[in-house]
Amino acid sequence: MIDECWKVAALYYFTALDDLPAKQAATKAFCLERGICGTLLLAPEGINGTIAGMPDDLDQVMAYLDTHFDVMKGEVKFSAAADKPFQRLKVRLKKEIVTLRAPEADPTKLVGTYVEPEDWNKLVDDPDVIMIDTRNLYETKIGMFKDALDPNTQTFTQFKDYVSKNLDPAKNRKVAMYCTGGIRCEKASSYMLAHGFEEVYHLKGGILKYLETIPADQTRWEGSCFVFDKRIGIDHGLQESVHKMCFGCREPLEPEDIKHAAYEPGVSCPHCIDTLTPERAEGLRMRQQQLMAQKSNEQH
Repeated sequence: MIDECWKVAALYYFTALDDLPAKQAATKAFCLERGICGTLLLAPEGINGTIAGMPDDLDQVMAYLDTHFDVMKGEVKFSAAADKPFQRLKVRLKKEIVTLRAPEADPTKLVGTYVEPEDWNKLVDDPDVIMIDTRNLYETKIGMFKDALDPNTQTFTQFKDYVSKNLDPAKNRKVAMYCTGGIRCEKASSYMLAHGFEEVYHLKGGILKYLETIPADQTRWEGSCFVFDKRIGIDHGLQESVHKMCFGCREPLEPEDIKHAAYEPGVSCPHCIDTLTPERAEGLRMRQQQLMAQKSNEQH
């Protein structure tokens, strides 16, 4: 069990927003006053992000976000981190809170059937259901649901190509999808319904809610769930996994990768050592030394 110092909130809500620059400035100021780190994205279609802070400070920010963006009507998941999970705060304006570049995919108008974590196992055990992981390849490498299809996408925008090349509304009548927190599935389900698929289901709250809710002895999940902060992976009960990340190539690392001779913290790993130039390696080593010095100063 980790020493729960930092409280982490992963959140999103699809809702029509306007006057975004003013909302951006006010939200950033409120968060900075309370020492919040992480990223929030604001777009005409809603809000998305993962932020962290001391528990009382984060609670104040979540109350603010609920007042101004109704975030508690969407998906919110809390977890803990032993160390500061993000370097700084970013509040950014975007065209979409999750980029698909498909205007017909509008979760505020059309969305698939939500499936609660408690009902997910029964759904995916149905032989007529195909289960699709809508995350990207670097995420699926460290964990997936048993028997799920991996589209092997590098970006979410490639999901459209995967659907057009591999799925058929006439043949694939029941489709179940999942992602980290649920946001990509909402948009993916909206896209598929707009393209003629009739029964489209998605895991409410995503993998994180499933791991929080379903006991490990009843799970269909295998491995760890990739998360976009320094924890890298989350296991059942939302505990930090043993995974690390190579800063040089951004690949999630298994324990055996970390033991490999090519692994140098903050610099290289077995996945990138063969393409790492001496100049790049030296720059990464200098950055690692700066980070370690900064961390030492913060601890004192």
